[in-house]
Amino acid sequence: MQETLLQKGSQHYIDLEDKHGAHNYHPLPVVLAKGDGVYLWDVEGKKYYDFLSAYSAVNQGHCHPRIVGKMKEQAETLTLTSRAFYNNRLGVYEKYVTEYFGFDKVLPMNTGAEAVETAIKICRKWGYEKKGIQPNDAIVIVCGQNFHGRTTTIISFSSDPDAKGNFGPYTPGFVPVEYNNLEALMEVLNEYGDRVAGFLVEPIQGEAGVFVPDADFIPKAAALCKERNVLFIADEIQTGIARTGGLLAVCGDCSCQGHCERQASFTTPDILILGKALSGGAYPVSAVLANDPIMGVIKPGQHGSTFGGNPVACEVAIEALEVVRDEKLAQNSRKLGELFRSKLQKLADESDLVSLVRGRGLLNAIVINDTPDSSTAWDICVQLKENGLLAKPTHGNIIRFAPPLVMTEEQILDCIRIIKETILNFKK
Repeated sequence: MQETLLQKGSQHYIDLEDKHGAHNYHPLPVVLAKGDGVYLWDVEGKKYYDFLSAYSAVNQGHCHPRIVGKMKEQAETLTLTSRAFYNNRLGVYEKYVTEYFGFDKVLPMNTGAEAVETAIKICRKWGYEKKGIQPNDAIVIVCGQNFHGRTTTIISFSSDPDAKGNFGPYTPGFVPVEYNNLEALMEVLNEYGDRVAGFLVEPIQGEAGVFVPDADFIPKAAALCKERNVLFIADEIQTGIARTGGLLAVCGDCSCQGHCERQASFTTPDILILGKALSGGAYPVSAVLANDPIMGVIKPGQHGSTFGGNPVACEVAIEALEVVRDEKLAQNSRKLGELFRSKLQKLADESDLVSLVRGRGLLNAIVINDTPDSSTAWDICVQLKENGLLAKPTHGNIIRFAPPLVMTEEQILDCIRIIKETILNFKK
């Protein structure tokens, strides 16, 4: 019996993945078996605080009973019809989500990368049919250090050598500019003129290490796009759905404290891309939202997905967004984020190991005072795991902290204690 139990411990499952799965990820050495709210448990029963939230997919907490309940209820009734037929859940969801975010139309998809690809297709088609760009001549401006997914088209404009290397030939039609640099954006707009169809941007670059731009970058970039008849496309897959202290990160530092009702400081994208927390991490759901003059370029047969807009996804997404509103998760994210950064800044002042603290809401990061090619940030994350908190490094020397938004003040103070003790006691 003891031998059987040992065979089914963490190493057993790690070895299974190593032997039978493609080696396209480098996970932290922990094997998770259960989640509830802000907590995760490994196969040995050890309990952890989750400080990654599946890259902000689990904003509503693990296995939220309302979301899981809706998923089970719909899964027992009707799961999939494809879009060959109407179903009685899609229209209800489409009305709900467009009113929730203030757009005319939604095109439902499944994954974040699919949603980005969809937005690019809509943008290009709008450029040709509405703006009058010559066929196959459209340009989409993107930002350096972006992360929009890993499809062939998306990695064509990535600056990450691991994501891009040896996957060519690459898709043309994209021009990168430096993130948070309005002058660089203006130069490219001037250089390519009427060929530019859109500007695709993350309001905060999460994978790049939670790089928060200047407060005026997003609104001024959107204004430049409007002036040049260029579509402003906001990728809020990771930053949206209350993660950064507002309903969307394009809310900036507005004081809406929750479900934004188009306050003056709100930057309205021409195309809004959502995913991840749109389902609370329970099911793959993504969406592209736009108004009629833009979305109207898509006609039957020109884009689609067998699973996009399926009945289960529709019910899950509605409930996930209801939870965000009912439990005031944007307000909680803003309040706890301010507390978290203030405490971590004190730690940075106290420790030479932390050189910078940055973020907004509950999307935060610390920059470790070592080179990006060192193992220091990874080793710290391993030690955090040993101390009961799960986080992951990005770009070598940056550790991202993004807990579920259902976290309480008492819980986040306990997490700050773990982080502080780990950093202060860490030895290279």
